[in-house]
Amino acid sequence: MPIFDETKGHPGPMRITPFVALIFPALLAACASELQNPLTGGFFADPGKYEFYSCEQLLPQRTRYEKREQELKLLMEKARQATGGAMISVVAYQGEYTATQEELKVIDATARLKKCSTPANWASTSAIR
Repeated sequence: MPIFDETKGHPGPMRITPFVALIFPALLAACASELQNPLTGGFFADPGKYEFYSCEQLLPQRTRYEKREQELKLLMEKARQATGGAMISVVAYQGEYTATQEELKVIDATARLKKCSTPANWASTSAIR
């Protein structure tokens, strides 16, 4: 179907706009997830945010973000089960999920730099992410 209707002299129905509006958040989330270095932060996380935190202050922050990551993962899985859920999952949750993962990476990197005595799962999960 042509975008421009020559017989009427004006544009016909624009079907590209809704498509772009739905695809743009997915592309943004994909680009943001490509930034992998925890010391540079990423698109959503500030690398110096935890610079002045002590080791004792880092643990509750990590616990909080780890809980939120699990909540978002469950919400995304639940959304994907519905019709059109994959798109809803990307639009509603993917940005925050990516930001949460980046926060965890920055916290882990800061803990390693400060040589904090961390729980055993910090070292094992940081290699998987």
